[in-house]
Amino acid sequence: QVQLVESGGGLVQAGGSLRLSCAVSGRTFGRFLMGWFRQAPGKEREFKAAITWSDSMTRYADSVKGRFTISRDNAKNTVYLQMNSLKPDDTAVYYCAFRYVEVFTDKPQEYSYWGQGTQVTVSS
Repeated sequence: QVQLVESGGGLVQAGGSLRLSCAVSGRTFGRFLMGWFRQAPGKEREFKAAITWSDSMTRYADSVKGRFTISRDNAKNTVYLQMNSLKPDDTAVYYCAFRYVEVFTDKPQEYSYWGQGTQVTVSS
């Protein structure tokens, strides 16, 4: 079992920044993939970023390249999503996700565990 707990969401004006955190605990076995997704009302869950735990390789969706940065802190067992230049279209519930296989994927169904989600609202 793996547990994920997100934090850091909130209300921000367009152009502002937020940093989301995802604390990881449980039976991770050292090599795994962490992803960030988001889901807006009435829309499907969308991939935004992922990072390999062993060597911090990263992958981003085109819509967030240059604005969002994913990182991890091994000592704190935490993954971060730094979000800059936020737009109203970034408004959604943001989820972190865990995959035992350390190979990039943007498909939600290929992740085994999910956090509870944190709301991000960007006002215009």
